Amino acid sequence: MSGSQYVDSEGLLYTAPAREHGNIYKPHNKSMAEELNEKAMHDVHTKEIDLVNRDPKRLNDDVVKIDFEDVIAEPDGTHSFDGIWKASFTTFTVTKYWFYRLLSAIFGIPLALIWGIYFAILSFLHIWAVVPCIRSYLIEIQCISRVYSICIHTFCDPLFEAIGKMFSSIRATVRKEI
Repeated sequence: MSGSQYVDSEGLLYTAPAREHGNIYKPHNKSMAEELNEKAMHDVHTKEIDLVNRDPKRLNDDVVKIDFEDVIAEPDGTHSFDGIWKASFTTFTVTKYWFYRLLSAIFGIPLALIWGIYFAILSFLHIWAVVPCIRSYLIEIQCISRVYSICIHTFCDPLFEAIGKMFSSIRATVRKEI
């Protein structure tokens, strides 16, 4: 397409700009070709996950950040023995930690499978059913919209214009009599 010419809506002749890096499918630039090959090799399903920060989008910040002090608290004047308080803290923390690990070991993979299937079905329906239905509805409704608009402009506009002219000649004055 390099060097080709075209005419715009005003009749002016232009030369199409030449691409410096070549065709996007077969680039002449080696660095661009290597970049495209590198992107093609990267698969989103094999990306490395962060084992330290497991909630990078902060989905559960306000829900499951429960510590001992958020559940059990002794007000001033009502304190148990220090040893009991420390043992309660340790018991709560360790139980919560290991029971979560046990539940995630038992139910984590089956639930991941169920949620994966659910979101795959949801994505499939959205891509292949919902969006096409909405697009077709919008295309079909345009015809109805034009017919409706013509009817409104043909029948209602003259009626409302006549009513408006009729009421525009009415003058109201307000007098305050004492």
